[in-house]
Amino acid sequence: MGTGVPLFTDRIVVVTGAGSGIGRAVALGFAANGAQVVAADIDLAAARQTCAVIESHDASGLAVQVDVASAGEMEQFAAWVRAEVGVPDVVVNSAGIAIAGSFLAHTEEDWQRIVGVNLLGVARSCRLFGAQMVERDAGGHLVNIASAASWVPTSALPAYSATKAAVRMLSECLRAELASAGIGVTAICPGFTSTGIARAAHYVGMSAEQEDKMREVAADGLARRRFPPEKVALAVMRAVLADKPVVPVNAEAWLTYALSRLSPFVLARLVRAADHAMQRVEQSGGRQGSSATRA
Repeated sequence: MGTGVPLFTDRIVVVTGAGSGIGRAVALGFAANGAQVVAADIDLAAARQTCAVIESHDASGLAVQVDVASAGEMEQFAAWVRAEVGVPDVVVNSAGIAIAGSFLAHTEEDWQRIVGVNLLGVARSCRLFGAQMVERDAGGHLVNIASAASWVPTSALPAYSATKAAVRMLSECLRAELASAGIGVTAICPGFTSTGIARAAHYVGMSAEQEDKMREVAADGLARRRFPPEKVALAVMRAVLADKPVVPVNAEAWLTYALSRLSPFVLARLVRAADHAMQRVEQSGGRQGSSATRA
């Protein structure tokens, strides 16, 4: 995609978390295919960098700072998009964070933070922009970046997996509700993807020194996977064109998806083995390789 006839010409596409990782790749992908992109991120400088790349290719990009965890900021953001740009044709909710470690080590603050971004941020965006699409009465598409972790019962990512599972189910519920209005809803579920999420993650239940080591170990694992976010962006665009409901992305996502449906017992045993390996890495101070953080 990005060659030949642009597939999203004259379409308005809003992307949250557009300053880095999957969100950035998605914003660039839609822009390369003719869309006018609104690149939103809590880091305005990062969003502007994304738009600078878009504009260097003679495409249209607008950078906006917004914290999806803030109900007030999201209300203002949605109203601004409608007034200044127009009702979006596609909204991709990619903003997300990761918190890893034992469930018992997660604090109330950890839960409020990850739920606020990963789940409520998505719900707010879908509610606000979905209402605009319904009122316009010309269809549209909502895309929510979930994760293969949404069907993998790992002890390494209890809060992250829970929020991503909720995003996947929310997407399926919205798809049923909004179908009559011609609005598609897709949950994208990537497996390991080479982004910066592991280095930005919070690892609970360990010292600051151990946490720094675990960030490097997990980031190295994702880098070794060599699955770029651009491939996830391609899956997003294809999903919009084909109006797909749930899209596993890459081999491990498809494998765990299939096992979750056909043999949950086998999946659980594989995950337990991976969790035990991860625990050995933590006990050794993060000196071994690992890829514990999922996209």
